[in-house]
Amino acid sequence: MPFRVVLPEVDETRAAGEPPETYVVRLARAKAQAVAAREPGSLVLGADTTVEVRGQVLEKPSSADEAAAMLAKLQGRTHHVLTAVALARDGRIEHALDVTDVTFRPLDKATIDDYVATGEPMDKAGAYAVQGKGAVLVDWIRGDFFGVMGLPVRLVIELLDRFDVTYRFTR
Repeated sequence: MPFRVVLPEVDETRAAGEPPETYVVRLARAKAQAVAAREPGSLVLGADTTVEVRGQVLEKPSSADEAAAMLAKLQGRTHHVLTAVALARDGRIEHALDVTDVTFRPLDKATIDDYVATGEPMDKAGAYAVQGKGAVLVDWIRGDFFGVMGLPVRLVIELLDRFDVTYRFTR
């Protein structure tokens, strides 16, 4: 489907005590609504992803040290990747949420430091990209791989259906 990328200009600050599910849904909806308000008649997709481990939310790291600390928390453990998607047009909005369990293999400090040095973790929730070099950190995934990447395609298709837009394989 043809698309354009439009920056939503939304404050992504998590409210104190805000549950991760509420947080990602709120941001996905806010992003879609912000752009839809500027683009009348357009169908706008917004999305947001966060990582939760043992009750702690891991957003995008602000430094290499923070990225390494996040990865140290994830190593050898199962965590949850939450991705919300929202579709908006002309005041109407629909959303969906994906939660996928990801288990990291045990990692030593050198592996974590080497991965952080690639720069890949710096703009990723939880400090890793499963679709990139971060794939080697993962032992297993239970759920939607695309949700971990940040766009659960099956949920986007469901939202399109709610707006009577059918995805076609032909142009």
